[in-house]
Order: sequence, then structure tokens, then C-alpha cells
Amino acid sequence: MSDLSRRHFLAGSAAAALSGHLANSAFAAMGPADKFDLVIKGGDVLDPSQSLRGKRDIGIRWGVIEAVEAEIPAARASKTIDASGKLVTPGLVDLHCHVYPYGSAIGIPADELVQFQGTTTVVSAGDAGVNNLAALRRYIVAQSRARIYAFVHIANNGLSAFPVAELYNIDNAQVEACAMALAENPDFLIGVKVRMSENVIFKHGLEPLKRGIKACEMCGWPAKMMVHIGGVETKELMSEILDLLRPGDVLTHSYSGFLNNAGLATNIVQDGRLLPAALAAKQRGVLFDVGHGGGSFDFTVAEVAIPGGCTPDTISSDIHVFSGNSPGIPYLPNVMSKFMTLGFSLEQVVSMATAAPARIINRAPKIGTLQVGAPADVAIMDVVEGPVTFVDTRNNKRDGKVLLKPVQTVVNGVPFGRPYQAPFSVR
Repeated sequence: MSDLSRRHFLAGSAAAALSGHLANSAFAAMGPADKFDLVIKGGDVLDPSQSLRGKRDIGIRWGVIEAVEAEIPAARASKTIDASGKLVTPGLVDLHCHVYPYGSAIGIPADELVQFQGTTTVVSAGDAGVNNLAALRRYIVAQSRARIYAFVHIANNGLSAFPVAELYNIDNAQVEACAMALAENPDFLIGVKVRMSENVIFKHGLEPLKRGIKACEMCGWPAKMMVHIGGVETKELMSEILDLLRPGDVLTHSYSGFLNNAGLATNIVQDGRLLPAALAAKQRGVLFDVGHGGGSFDFTVAEVAIPGGCTPDTISSDIHVFSGNSPGIPYLPNVMSKFMTLGFSLEQVVSMATAAPARIINRAPKIGTLQVGAPADVAIMDVVEGPVTFVDTRNNKRDGKVLLKPVQTVVNGVPFGRPYQAPFSVR
């Protein structure tokens, strides 16, 4: 390279570096004449991550929340969403759903759920095992506007064979391969999923769970277990499962009333009483997740377990192609509404579907929040007051007074899809 061309090259590089520095500075500072790309005006903002409740305007620029103020002048907004009379929360975070279409037998595209759930971040609960995890990441996650994280299934094939049980053959649970997948994907994976129902694991007892825990411990970072219950083989096995769970592990379908193959109730409430092992697990830091789904939420179980000390840490949908068409309507805002019927406040159910799951997936404080500097993920909902009847997955009904209904969702600063029309109504 000649001296002249070298000087031109170095000068160009310096100019490019300076330009990049100035661009970053411009991104960080908003001048008084600059406009927000989008302003959500006049909503009742509820952000449990900041203990914030009140009428606020939210200013968004370049996909980031730039301002949360009592009022932002209309002249400063390039586009506006009128949220007057609406509830405005962080984009909802669904800790347990199934969003692996084509690779899992029950998956729904995450982006198709946004307008029905207000979910801007979702967690695939064991759709993929080691053998099809790369395809989930490359072809589904990379092409979705909604954020997707995942628990990898301890079974190599994940849920691809559903409804055929993935763990009747225990050889499908390969510890070293699962640990390798965790080690290679710490930015994407949360931990390991295992389904411990008798109709999934046959007579293998604690072995699938033990293998999942071992994979978590081998991977080199603090991976969590997500443990599905419902129809556990024996009453004793349920207590043994609970005793194995570590602080930070997630018990999902916590309030399941699903019966085992012999028709017995073998979950955390047995013979009308909460298992001591369940309360002990809760007290040492095991996290209780709802995971409603099409067969995994029973009002009568929740009504014993919750007053007994096993309150939910997170509310999740377990939404998939079958549960989405079930009578319990397990879309996340509807499940949140059911827990208001059980006595939880609006602030509590929003926290259990935003800030709490964001912490569990190690994405707080940037996800599940409306704080300045966070990605501009926002859910706008109607809080419909009036008589409404909810049904669980065992046809138990409870009457409530409030229904959360998604209206509009903003993902990374961009309004997503059309306003939502609910498939259920207040009578």
C-alpha cells in the first residue's frame, strides 16, 4: 500500500470512528427539538418493577423507552397511541408456553400470540431437546419479533413426538448432551425442562428429574430446572420430587388437579391437604408457576395451596395448539384475571406476569419494565369490570368481577398487529 493510500485509509478509519462515536452520543441524548417516534398518551401506567402506578405518557425513540412523564406535548410525538382509560403495563412475559411450530407437535408461532396475550417475551417450555434445539434457535427465534427464550428438554427429541410420551424410554434423557447444549447457549437457555407425570415417564420415578439436575450442574452456569407435575405416579413420589428441587428451580402446573393413571390425586394437594413437602419447597426458594394450559389448573387445588402458603411466583399460560382451544381459555391475561378472582390485586397479577418472570429468566431490569432505557415493550389492556365466569381445566367455575382484555401491544417500539378482539366476553 502506498503512503498516499495508507494516509487516506487511516483518515477514513478515523472519520468512521468519530462518526460512530457521535452517533452513539446522539442516541444517548435527546434534544428539546427532537421528536419521539411514538408516544403512548394518557394511560393508567402500572409498572411493578418501579412501584409505579398513575396516569403517565410514555415516550419511545429508536425502540427504547426514552421518557415516562406526567405529560409529553403532542407536538413532540411523531405518532401517538391514545391510551386514555386503558391499563398500560410492561409487555407481558410468559414463562411457560409452546412456541416451536414445525419442530414441536404443539407449537404456536410466538408472533401470533402477541395480540391475544400482550406477550412481548415468551419462554419455550421444553419444546426442543438437544436434537432439535439448533433449529428452534436458527429458524424460529431468529425470525420472531417477540423475544423467545427456552428451557431445553432433558429428552433429546423434546416434544416432537407428542402425544407419544418422550420419556417412556429413559435412554432419551442424555445428561452429557443436555449439559453441552446448556454450556453452548447460556444467552438463550434458562435451564432444563422435565415432565414428571406418570403418563410421560412411566415407572422411571425420580430418574428423569435427577438427570435434568445433573445436566444443570455440569453445564458451568447456574441453570434452573422447570419441573412439570400433574398425575404423578404415586402420592409419595410427589413429595420426593419436591424434596429434590433446589432454590430457584421452577415447579410448573403447581395447582394441577390432573389425576394419575389410576385416577388418584397425587399432586401438591392430597386428600384436601397441602403436602408438607410443598410448603417446605416454597420456603426454601422453589418458585411456583401456574402453567394453566388445557389440563393443569384446578381452582380447588389453588384454594387449598395458596392459603396454605404456596402462593404463585409467576402466572403463565402453557398456551399451545390444543390448550388454546380448551374451555379454560388459558391466554395469559385471562389467567391473570382468574387469580384476581382468587383474591390477588391487579398490581400483584401484573407483577407475576412481568417483573417476576423477568427476574427468573435473568433478564431484569431490562425486560418486564417500563424504566427509561429499557426496550420499548408495552401492553395496553382494558380492565373490564362486571360479572364474569371463569372455568378451570376440570370444569370448576368461579365468578369474578374483573376481566383483563388486550387492546394493543408494542414490541421494540413498534405497534404490533391489529387491536385484539377477545373470544370471550363479560355477561
